[in-house]
Amino acid sequence: MQVECSAMAILHPMLTTAVKAARRAGNVINRGARDLDLLTVTTKGPKDYVSEVDRAAEAAIVETLHATYPNHAILAEEGTAQGANAAAEHVWIIDPLDGTTNFLHGFPQYCVSIALQHKGQITQAVIYDPVRNDLFTATRGRGAFLNDRRIRVSRRQHLKECLIGTGFPFRDGSNLDVYIRMFKAMTLEAAGIRRPGSAALDLAYVAAGYYDGFWEVGLNPWDVAAGSLLIVEAGGLVGDLDGEGTYLYGGRVIAANPRIFAQMVKLLSPYGRALTPAHATET
Repeated sequence: MQVECSAMAILHPMLTTAVKAARRAGNVINRGARDLDLLTVTTKGPKDYVSEVDRAAEAAIVETLHATYPNHAILAEEGTAQGANAAAEHVWIIDPLDGTTNFLHGFPQYCVSIALQHKGQITQAVIYDPVRNDLFTATRGRGAFLNDRRIRVSRRQHLKECLIGTGFPFRDGSNLDVYIRMFKAMTLEAAGIRRPGSAALDLAYVAAGYYDGFWEVGLNPWDVAAGSLLIVEAGGLVGDLDGEGTYLYGGRVIAANPRIFAQMVKLLSPYGRALTPAHATET
């Protein structure tokens, strides 16, 4: 991992607001984590869970953002403020609790993800891990940070040396056979594979150099938006399985340092044609 010991630059005002919103959501999540057995949990679909904590955290985020930027639009996983300010040039893309299944089982791998999209470009990003109190932030053109330290993607140059993150398409199984072939191919080429269960946090780990690369299919914009800017600002690349720029709304993502990115695209792109559209793999 490459971490530079430099003071964090003065935060952009919009990023400051996003950090405030993420920390408010983190407080909601931490309170809920103390009494998991008492939470009300419903299903949105097969293996797709939502708790009262997801909704309360999202409400806290949207309330904080709209208190300062009432004319901005919201694209949030649980649908808060859906349709409001539809013509706005600024859109906040929010996952209030990425890794809900982990959270509900007390598995400490989940996060809050907030990104700002301006005229189609992600310009601000916050990923907050309330378990470890780790705050990942980025403003376009100003670098990526973990707490008060500048972060960079890893410098490994060969896939055989790399630790790679991923996520399983477990909901309906439509892409499972293809994914298993992808998983096998990557397992044979890389040093190791990890699947903790929070795509947004996985992307932050690529930016920090904990992972050398990451791939997943079936993601939603709120899983990808903040992490993609972190990676780019940390010197990495993000693309779809062909290395192109459709990853935010296309659901297929590869992220890595530039050398490993090219090797992952070469390895995984042939499988893309066999994949069918699928819902998100993370909860």
